[in-house]
Amino acid sequence: MFDNTDDIHPLLAGAPSTTEFKKLRKRIVRGVREAIEQYGMVERGAKWLVALSGGKDSYTLLAVLTELKWRGLLPVDLLAVNLDQGQPGFPATVLPAFLEKMGVPHRIEYQDTYSIVTDKVPQGRTYCALCSRLRRGHLYRIAREEGCSALVLGHHRDDILETFFLNLFHGSRLATMPPKLVNEEGDLFVYRPLAHVAEEDCARFAAAMNYPIIPCDLCGSQDGLQRQQIKAMLDEWERRSPGRRQKMFKALSNTRPSHLLDPALFDFAGLARGAPASGDE
Repeated sequence: MFDNTDDIHPLLAGAPSTTEFKKLRKRIVRGVREAIEQYGMVERGAKWLVALSGGKDSYTLLAVLTELKWRGLLPVDLLAVNLDQGQPGFPATVLPAFLEKMGVPHRIEYQDTYSIVTDKVPQGRTYCALCSRLRRGHLYRIAREEGCSALVLGHHRDDILETFFLNLFHGSRLATMPPKLVNEEGDLFVYRPLAHVAEEDCARFAAAMNYPIIPCDLCGSQDGLQRQQIKAMLDEWERRSPGRRQKMFKALSNTRPSHLLDPALFDFAGLARGAPASGDE
C-alpha cells in the first residue's frame, strides 16, 4: 500500500526507496493498525488530537496516522497539537513551519509550565512527573475546545514495558500504560496507537525521513532518572537475549489472574475442591 509513490501524503514524500526502509515502514504501519483494531480505537467520524512534541515518536505517530487517513483506512479527522511549555531554548518556529509545509491541520499553544515546574520542584529533583501532569491537563482542555473525542499519544512498546517495571519496582503494583483508557473526567479517550511498535523502529523511521527532531532535554539533563535505569536494564537483557523485550510485552496481554495474588481479580476464598481446574500449579 505504501509502494505507490504517485499518491502519497507530503509527510511521507521523499521516503527512502530501499527495501530495508520499506520493510520498516510496513512493520510500523502493521503494528499501528493492529493496535487500533485490537483495542477498538476508531469511532467513525471522530476527531483525534495528536500530541506532537517534536520527538521521534510523535513524528512517527503523526506520519503513520496521516498516511492511513490519506489512504482511507482511518475514518477520523486529525489535529496535530504542540504545547510550547516555555523551556529555555525551545525552537518555537520549527514545528509550525514544518506542519504548514506538510499541510497538516494543527494548533500551536504557548503555556509557560516550565516556570511552574522549576518553582514547585525542589532543587535536585526531576521535573518529568509534574511537567507531564501539567502538559496533559492543557492537552485535555485543547481537545475539548477543538471538539476532539480522543487524545492520541506517541508512547511505544518500550515506554509501556519501562512503565510496567517502574510500577513493579517502585510502586509495588502490576500496571502499565494501557493502549486505551478514559480520562478521569470521563469525557475523553486516551489512545496509544504505537503500543505494538518498538522504540528503535520509531528512531530509525524518523531519522530516515529527516524530520526536524526537538530533543527532550531543554530543561537540562537530569541523570539518574528511574526510567533511565529501567531502560538500561532492559537494554542489557535484550543484548544478552535478543527478543526478550517482545516476549515480555506479549506477556502483558497474556495474564492469568488465578496464578497471581490479587483476590480482587480472582475469588481465591471461594475456590472449592471439585470446581473446574483453574490451570497448572
